[in-house]
Amino acid sequence: MSRPVIAVIGATGAQGGGLVRAMLADPHRRFQPRALTRRPYTAAALALAKADVELRGANLDDVESLVAAFTGARGVFALTNFWEHHSPETELAQAANIAAAAQRAGVRHVVWSTLEDTRRFVPLDDPRMPTLMGRYKVPHLDAKGEANACFTNLGVPTTFLYTSFFWDNLIHFGMAPQRDASGNLVFTLPMDDRKLPGIAAEDIGACAFGIFAEGESLIGAHVGIAGEHLTGAQMAAALARSIGEPVRHYPMPPEQYAKLGFPGADDLANMFQFKRDFNEAFCAMRSPERSRKLHPGLMDFEHWLQRNRSALPIAPRAHRA
Repeated sequence: MSRPVIAVIGATGAQGGGLVRAMLADPHRRFQPRALTRRPYTAAALALAKADVELRGANLDDVESLVAAFTGARGVFALTNFWEHHSPETELAQAANIAAAAQRAGVRHVVWSTLEDTRRFVPLDDPRMPTLMGRYKVPHLDAKGEANACFTNLGVPTTFLYTSFFWDNLIHFGMAPQRDASGNLVFTLPMDDRKLPGIAAEDIGACAFGIFAEGESLIGAHVGIAGEHLTGAQMAAALARSIGEPVRHYPMPPEQYAKLGFPGADDLANMFQFKRDFNEAFCAMRSPERSRKLHPGLMDFEHWLQRNRSALPIAPRAHRA
């Protein structure tokens, strides 16, 4: 008897890749992974095909390709990547395509990787936080939260999976500790003394596996996940232990962070301000204990650092002449 198929968007990335690996490592092999990719002939995609993963070409901008890729699948893991294009409108259109394709293909369970629409907490005319792009407070959060309605309005059976700050941002997004003018390491996190829910990106996929394994009882549920809730000072202390030298936490004000000049700095500044100002609600949504029930191997920050210390882009201390 064939296994039910789970179609995975972003299967060669961190979240989708984590789900594919979890399905392949499942001793009961309850699901057959189907990897969706725009580029099915890359080395990463072909490596999946060699690992007993179905491979399908699909494009989030092409609803017909998604219908074809979803057909015959019981479940779909769905995500969009704002940072590829920095366009909330593109993200909303892609989410609408995913939802429409899932409905047309008769998918029985979608797990949609999402975030809060911060405008529910901070209206556009609220001066506490700048409005960006004319109609958003935190574009990369708001678009995902707004896109939830794409699934509910079409009656698509969906679990809404609320993710946390990726610790992998320290590797890939320039957020690792930096050396100041004196050569000392400084970890910048604009959260004051509030706690930041964080997670290893690959654990998101493993938690999604837990949702699919738990079954259709979670359809309609809003499930938040995190590996650990830590203040910036606690993260700096853990980084210091891992790196082997002191790391100072600098709680840079969000308005200063917005002026750092890199693409998306204003978006991220508003994001950190939102997580700081609405910290109790944001943390309450993301229970590490509930997350560990979905994925018993869930990493905390110390464990993630043990696995990824060598990948952290830490500049060596300069030697004085």
